Amino acid sequence: MDTIVKEKSGLYVEQMYTGCLAEAAYYIESNGEAVVIDPMRETAPYLEKAAARGSRIKYVFETHFHADFVSGHVDLARKTGAQIVYGPTAKTEFDAIIAEDGQVFTVGDVKFQLLHTPGHTMESSCYLLTDEEEKPYAVFTGDTLFIGEVGRPDLAQKGADLTIEDLAGFMYDSLRNKLMTLPDEVIVYPAHGAGSACGKNISDERWSTIGQQKLTNYALQPMTKEEFIPQVSTGIMPPPQYFPKNAALNKQSLDDIDELLEENNNAISVEALIESQQNGALVLDTRGKLDFVAGFIPGSLFIGLDGSFASWAGTLIEDLNRPIVVVAPAGREREAALRLARVGYHNCVGYLEGGFDAWKATGRDIDTIETIDASELPAHYAKGETSVVDVRKPGEYSAEHVDGATHYALDFINAHLNELDKDTKHFLHCQSGFRSVIAASILKQQGYTNLVNVEGGFKGILETEIPVTDYVCPSTLK
Repeated sequence: MDTIVKEKSGLYVEQMYTGCLAEAAYYIESNGEAVVIDPMRETAPYLEKAAARGSRIKYVFETHFHADFVSGHVDLARKTGAQIVYGPTAKTEFDAIIAEDGQVFTVGDVKFQLLHTPGHTMESSCYLLTDEEEKPYAVFTGDTLFIGEVGRPDLAQKGADLTIEDLAGFMYDSLRNKLMTLPDEVIVYPAHGAGSACGKNISDERWSTIGQQKLTNYALQPMTKEEFIPQVSTGIMPPPQYFPKNAALNKQSLDDIDELLEENNNAISVEALIESQQNGALVLDTRGKLDFVAGFIPGSLFIGLDGSFASWAGTLIEDLNRPIVVVAPAGREREAALRLARVGYHNCVGYLEGGFDAWKATGRDIDTIETIDASELPAHYAKGETSVVDVRKPGEYSAEHVDGATHYALDFINAHLNELDKDTKHFLHCQSGFRSVIAASILKQQGYTNLVNVEGGFKGILETEIPVTDYVCPSTLK
């Protein structure tokens, strides 16, 4: 976790940022009492922080039912005696305070006021922090207001008899009636930064102020509700398949994360891996991409720990309950299990003891992925080997792509697994070379054997003479 700390006359505010999921949790403390806002699945960072500072966690504030990760609210409440707080309309399977709009919570010498801000979801709420002089100091905006963006209004439709337009309309009212009325100097602390799928174009800045957002955030500019709704409700990629599943998990009382990690972090033999794979387990290889393409266990899915591991796992592994065996870099086995648990994968059988080297030492078959540097692609392109497959996001492809390239965004590749000709050689690329290796591993699982990964990706291709096409209307993309 990366952190940003602000201290003000006895008030301590720490943003605890998890880059893999672009998620910001918060630890706020005053006079020996603390709150945690939107905690990650693991509880240790918050417990250790409170212990080191000699404070007691009094509340766990949730801004909404998160869809992009599994929260640690229930575990944290169990271990500290803290009360969990949600906004109006929330329904949980565990004990929680379902607060009213405007309800105030005292923590040490400061207060938090819940501001009900429906739009991203119907229970979405922000928490306004007032200091010991009862002056508004900061607002924790969850997925309602990001830096440069607002939350997507398409995640709370199913079962709620609501349209995207309905939710966008609620968002308009929430922003203008609740957040934009706050003093300009109030600090804005959102739940996500750049890279999160919870907003279209979130800034990489981690905090701002109400005044700055009123000047620079497109959604806070003067406009009617009728003008606002299409601006925030169009151009949104479909949510990853795990979003509704994680939102459902966050309403439940889950098993203790420490017990779960102990169960999921068992060393298993090559023979046990083979048996598990034969019984339907997924072998998930989390090593570096160059190590993977050079040799891997046949049938493995590649998602490297050094990329956006958790979000890609959630996007591509459709069954949360499928058993998973991890092949990890030495010393990072527990990290893999934790990051899987963060997005709801609780059925990790264990990790291969000795890693891929243990498999290789047995002399069993290994698979590889042919890889060329982007500088080598023109030679194949000139010979008419033009099946270039671009697995970048639709916006990246529409901005610029190789002439004649086929586009299957990695995010949705599972819907197109049988659409390529298995007898044709396909050259896969993304922006730099990470996503294309993931895509190649998925296609390998489906029986594609004639694949070439283009290392260096589109960045490298742009340095060659291969012709590229500029803007294509996004409505034509798959």
